[in-house]
Amino acid sequence: MHKLIKHLLTDNAIYLALACSFLILIFSLIPVQSNLLGTVNNSDKILHTFSYTLLSLSWLFYFKPIKNLKVKFFLALNLFFFGIIIEVLQSTLTTYRTGSLYDVVANTIGIFIALFSFEKLFKLIFSK
Repeated sequence: MHKLIKHLLTDNAIYLALACSFLILIFSLIPVQSNLLGTVNNSDKILHTFSYTLLSLSWLFYFKPIKNLKVKFFLALNLFFFGIIIEVLQSTLTTYRTGSLYDVVANTIGIFIALFSFEKLFKLIFSK
């Protein structure tokens, strides 16, 4: 199982990152049942944070060979703007979704979680 994960992350990193990006875009713009996330207040913010953590990790795995802090900063900035663009699209293109500043905050928290945990996670997966 460990070798499979290594293989998937190294040989298919760009496809994984693009798929995560595409899925987040699509699921952010399609109608969703209000009871899908349960009755926990702001449970969608947890989903936003989790989604953007996974999205950020997938792009960090792709850019791992580049040992430049500017690349990580540029990546984080692009993911931040990706989240803002999605929120704007929700407000302008759909009648069933609304953009939210709190969603942008949750997305940003997910990006930072990924940035701060990536190196440890990478070592955990690839050290064996």
